[in-house]
Amino acid sequence: MRIAFRADASVQIGTGHVMRCLTLADELASQGHECRFVCREHEGHLGDLIASKGYGLTLLPSCSDNELDTKDSRSDNYALWLGVPWQEDARQTLDTLTPWQPDWLVVDHYALDAEWERILANVVGSIMVIDDLANRCHECALLLDQNLGRVESDYDGLLPVDCQRLIGPGYALLRPEFANLREQSLKRRQHPELKRILISLGGVDRTNVTGQVLEALSESVLPASTELDIIMGAAAPYLDEVRQQATGLPFKATVSVNVTDMAERMCLADLSIGAVGSTSWERCCLGLPAILMVLAENQKSAAEALKRSGAVIIINSGVGVRAELERLMNSDNTENRLTRMIQLGSDLVQGDGCTRVVNELTARSHEL
Repeated sequence: MRIAFRADASVQIGTGHVMRCLTLADELASQGHECRFVCREHEGHLGDLIASKGYGLTLLPSCSDNELDTKDSRSDNYALWLGVPWQEDARQTLDTLTPWQPDWLVVDHYALDAEWERILANVVGSIMVIDDLANRCHECALLLDQNLGRVESDYDGLLPVDCQRLIGPGYALLRPEFANLREQSLKRRQHPELKRILISLGGVDRTNVTGQVLEALSESVLPASTELDIIMGAAAPYLDEVRQQATGLPFKATVSVNVTDMAERMCLADLSIGAVGSTSWERCCLGLPAILMVLAENQKSAAEALKRSGAVIIINSGVGVRAELERLMNSDNTENRLTRMIQLGSDLVQGDGCTRVVNELTARSHEL
């Protein structure tokens, strides 16, 4: 099959949409399918990463002579993420994909909906949508929403009657190394301690929550033997400041950029401090306890569901890390609490979601 992806990354959007599409593309490519990407050349786009993996890539221009009509009912914050009017984006994507004639188009973009998808339906075999919001109509044969707390009925009235719905973290798009390390990671957590903390606030962290977390930790009761593994993206605007801040911490801290071994780092960590998002399912798969923050409006429902599950601790800001960490460390049953988070998280995600989604794509393709 030929599969095209329409997704964007930017300083404003973050990297999560493109990264999960790359995970799906990698699994498809491993099974012999051909993939290519259509992305807009926003600041912070991941075109170099996509190209380095050998995928075809079209970068749409980052600016337009047309202005987005702010009176358009579609022009909410997500519509502005597109950078151009949706009609123009549809025309440019159509021009790009018409010669290639993909069997599937995977759309992962909060600014796009059924109107855009109907235009592209003329040149693609079928459309799959990856969504987290359940707030708009789609014209697609397959829809994936991998969030905890989501149910199929949330999309009632928003999809064609014959659209297949893949709902919940059982379909989470994780790279194979997470499933491969799952047993090893869970085994080393049989008697959990707090010695190594992984800090990852997304690929961009445009408001420097990482800096807030490090300041809070510097004033905490963490012993000097604690190790901090700080992960950031190359496009993070406060990267240099965080690097400087890390050198002044009272414990060992390393800052790594654009890592390719996140599963190994999660496996070695005893606790993660991060954002609610796609990486939540990576942490759960490996049983990594986490203190998480909501950094975007679209993360709130998933955060509430994760909190109800007992798998994570949810806080409002980086400043709150200190209080929750000290509450955790000063507890008489720290090991029991960590053990419970490990068990509850690992029960949510087995790590085979990407394979399940590819199987559904292939089976659906044969039916259509």
